[in-house]
Amino acid sequence: MASVADPHDPGWAEASRRVGAIGTGAPIQLPKGEIRVGTASWTDPTMTRPGVFYPRGVTTAEGRLRYYASRFPLVEVDATYYALPSVETAQRWVERTPPGFVFNVKAHALMTGQPSEPRRLPPAIREELPPELAQRPRLYAHDLPHELLDEIWSTFRRVVEPLRESGKLGVVLLQYPRWVIPSSQAWQRILESRDRLGGLPVAVEFRHSSWFNQRNAERTLHFLGEHSLPYVIVDEPQGLKSSVPPVVAATSPDLAVFRFHGRRAETWERPNVPPAERFRYLYDPDQLADWAPAILAVAGKVRRTHVIMNNCFSNYAAVNATELAELLREQAERLL
Repeated sequence: MASVADPHDPGWAEASRRVGAIGTGAPIQLPKGEIRVGTASWTDPTMTRPGVFYPRGVTTAEGRLRYYASRFPLVEVDATYYALPSVETAQRWVERTPPGFVFNVKAHALMTGQPSEPRRLPPAIREELPPELAQRPRLYAHDLPHELLDEIWSTFRRVVEPLRESGKLGVVLLQYPRWVIPSSQAWQRILESRDRLGGLPVAVEFRHSSWFNQRNAERTLHFLGEHSLPYVIVDEPQGLKSSVPPVVAATSPDLAVFRFHGRRAETWERPNVPPAERFRYLYDPDQLADWAPAILAVAGKVRRTHVIMNNCFSNYAAVNATELAELLREQAERLL
C-alpha cells in the first residue's frame, strides 16, 4: 500500500500503522472447510483515491479488480443492489480474476422489498414503465406490473450467470429492510425469493431486531435451518429498532456468512446518508479478536465460511479484513 496519507480521512494513518502488506491471499484452510475474508466493495470512491488502497497507477476498472483479487479471495458486489449491470460486465469480472476467486452478489433493491429510482433500472425495463411510474422519484416492487417485476428477477439471473458458470459465484445476498418483520408472509416471501432465483445459492440478512427477540429467535433459526438457508451473522450498532443482535449459529451445512457493518450508531438509521459515511467505522484489534473464536466455531460446522467487512470507508475495510484474516489463520493453523 502506498505511504501517502489520505487528507480526507484522519483515521487513515491509524489504520495504516496497524498492518504492513494489505491482503490475505488464499482462503484459510480448516480440517473440513475453508474461510474466505474480503470486503463489500472494491470501487468505493473513498477507497479508490490515490494511495488509499490501490497503488499509484492502478486507476482503471480492470486494474483495480485485478489488484484487489491478488490481495483477497472474496468480494461482495453491492452495486447490484442499486443498479443491474450488463451480462458483459459480469463476464469481465470473471476474466479479470484468478481461478477460485469468489463474488458474493447483493440482490437488487426491488427483489427484497426496498425502493429503487426509475433512472437506475435497466433501459429495457425503464422504457416499459407506465408514464405515471416513470415520473416517480422511487418505486417499490408492488408498484410495478407483474411482468416488469418478473423481468427484474430474470435480468438479475442473467447477470450472475457468468459467475455461476465459472464457479465464481459465492452466494446471492437477500438483505431484507427493517420494515420486514417476522410473519407468515415474510417466511413465504423468503422462500419465494429463493425459488425465483432458480437454484442459485442464497443467504438471508435481516434488519429488524424482532427476528431475534425472545419470542422469535428460535423460530427464525429453525425456519432457516429447516430450509438450509444461511443466515447472515452480523456485527452492527446495537440498541436501535433495526439492530440485529450478533447471534452466532450455522443454519446451512454448506455456507456461513458474517458481515461486519461497523458500530457507528449515529448514522445507522439516519436517512439519506451515503454508504461510506453510514459504515465509517474502524474496528480495533480487540474487537476483531473477540469475533475470531465465534467465526472458527461456526466454520467448523460448515463447508464454506465467508467473512465480509462492510465498513467500506477509505482503507478501513481492507485493513480490518487483513487483521481479522491474520487472526483466523493463526488460530486455524493450530487445528490442522
